Amino acid sequence: MKKKLLFLTVIFSLLLSNVFSQTVYVTKTGKKYHVETCRYLSKSKYSIELSDAIARGYDPCSVCKPPTIANTKSSGYQAPQQQKQEQQNYNPPTNEQQSQSVQCSATTKAGSRCKRMTKSPNGKCWQHGGN
Repeated sequence: MKKKLLFLTVIFSLLLSNVFSQTVYVTKTGKKYHVETCRYLSKSKYSIELSDAIARGYDPCSVCKPPTIANTKSSGYQAPQQQKQEQQNYNPPTNEQQSQSVQCSATTKAGSRCKRMTKSPNGKCWQHGGN
């Protein structure tokens, strides 16, 4: 009887740990989160907690169907309406911030990230609609 109780306790604790700390994977430029064996994770994959992925705005992959169970209220998840309000409250960078070059945030037709550097406030080079 004690062995069965111990076994059930171990199984229950493993299930709880999976629910509260689920690891999913993201890429540098993607907008989705995946399970480790997803076919869309070819070369660049970074592990991240499910709650962090949701808080950063990642959506679940429709191919590998990663877990979606997370407490979205405490994870910092923002509804699309809140995101629109934040975009409307966008403050353009100061002159000090504009003098720093950053890599263009756009993706090329081939699907890779643009390698050009830019000082544009929107983070894009001249070819991808920067100022």
